[in-house]
Amino acid sequence: MHLVLLSGGSGKRLWPLSNDARSKQFLRVLEDDHRQLQSMVQRVFGQLKKIGLGDSTVVATGKGQVEMLEDQLGGDVPLIVEPERRDTFPAIALAATYLYSRSGVDPHEVVAVLPVDPFVDTSFFKRIMDLAPLLDRTQADLALMGVRPTYPSEKYGYIVPEKGENAHYIRVDHFTEKPKKELAEQLIRESALWNCGVFAFRLNFVIQKLESLGLPLDYEELSRQFTKLPKISFDYAVVEKAKHIVALPYDGFWKDLGTWNTLTEEMDTQRIGKGIISKDSENTHLINELDLPVTVLGISNAVVAVSPDGILVSDKEQSPRIKEVMKGFDQRPMYEERHWGSYRVLDYTSYSKNHEEVLTKKIKIKAGLNISYHCHHMRQEVWTILKGRGRYAENGVIRSLKPGDVVIVQAETMHAIVADEPMELIEVQIGSQLIEEDIDRKYLNWKEIEENCASIRG
Repeated sequence: MHLVLLSGGSGKRLWPLSNDARSKQFLRVLEDDHRQLQSMVQRVFGQLKKIGLGDSTVVATGKGQVEMLEDQLGGDVPLIVEPERRDTFPAIALAATYLYSRSGVDPHEVVAVLPVDPFVDTSFFKRIMDLAPLLDRTQADLALMGVRPTYPSEKYGYIVPEKGENAHYIRVDHFTEKPKKELAEQLIRESALWNCGVFAFRLNFVIQKLESLGLPLDYEELSRQFTKLPKISFDYAVVEKAKHIVALPYDGFWKDLGTWNTLTEEMDTQRIGKGIISKDSENTHLINELDLPVTVLGISNAVVAVSPDGILVSDKEQSPRIKEVMKGFDQRPMYEERHWGSYRVLDYTSYSKNHEEVLTKKIKIKAGLNISYHCHHMRQEVWTILKGRGRYAENGVIRSLKPGDVVIVQAETMHAIVADEPMELIEVQIGSQLIEEDIDRKYLNWKEIEENCASIRG
């Protein structure tokens, strides 16, 4: 069996820690076995490796999440990179062509697709492995996994079985999306399951679908023609049109940590980051990513989340409203993780008179890693080294850097930096348009940069 983890989406339900660049699955708020903070994606991938599924797993994601995935999972996990966001059918189609044309997976092999962020016991992933024999036994088009409901939830979709089903699996009659409580209670009486977004199919099932649409089966070619794929979910494009669908019940623990109230229920500590929570603040959680201390006094059943993007103070029961409240609130991400480290926006100013913008960042680079050799067209940068030693490449010349050094990078200047030890620097960008897309990369790794620079001086 081969697994495809779907990692996508932008973050609003866990604002201000999640944003367009950092979705909920990347937030390091859960503890691992060594009491170190880890993210949802790190937790899931660790569970898959424990049961021997790590090597047969690929992750489908967008360009904006590649560096964060590489930072959190390492560079050995295969990534299927979507050129743009086009919903789950294009993502799964691209993953299928990757397995078919690049990995050489047999068309009759079973592929299971699941979200990258379920909060579950390891037995959940062992149960997914039972989908392959279920497909063989029933000859179904699709095999889903559904969770036995523990209460009549209005937040989840339901897989509704045909009448008179056996206890081992169900034949799917239809799906019901987020019903009201009364209907949810009725569906549970009819043995309906929560739809946890897990399904399996033989690879050829999706390959044939692409052939019928006249789309290429080669991964690179489909990437180039990605905009031709219909912008539609896999559920609407495939699942609802399938004639024979079965589902496997899962009786263990499963939870969607998509809101602050559900996420904090699974956190092992009440406080992350600088701050104090008074003893009479019962069932209150503080997550603080800033260096400023935050004090919470006499406030119970609340979540206080602080990041460079903003501050949230909310009653836990009311916290799911944040997605609706934040509609129309548009600002650039103020914090991002990259494979080489991270950056945090300290200040942004726009001057209307001369149409100039000034953006100040604090950048951290991990020891031994580097920022690519690149240039910008619409801005210059001023770097002030705060901590650590490294080397700086500019237009073919490499020199050393130490704390206190200042570097001025003019527009159109090819430049890069490597950290010989952990480095911190302040970057001030000045230009007419300060966007992440204003970049032309030439070389990615430092060895390649050194090989192509003409001279080195101290």
